[in-house]
Amino acid sequence: MIVMANEVKMKDVSIFDVMFEKFSEVIISVRGKNRYCVIPFDEYEEYRMYKLEKASEKVMQDIKDEKYHTDTQKHFDTIEKALNNV
Repeated sequence: MIVMANEVKMKDVSIFDVMFEKFSEVIISVRGKNRYCVIPFDEYEEYRMYKLEKASEKVMQDIKDEKYHTDTQKHFDTIEKALNNV
């Protein structure tokens, strides 16, 4: 379900309780463009756990494929390079 940001402002966050009775997520539109997705907190926790599991799997695969280093200077150089590109 898509609601406009103005509607959320006028009806306060209580609008989400009503929406979640019928829909599993609410998209908030700002100036005609979908900008935010609101989901119930328990679904957010599940989604967050899923993302953490995927990140853990990626790290474990990198370790298995030996895609890592233990050289601290190389690590600091990588961070410095990334910060200089910001």
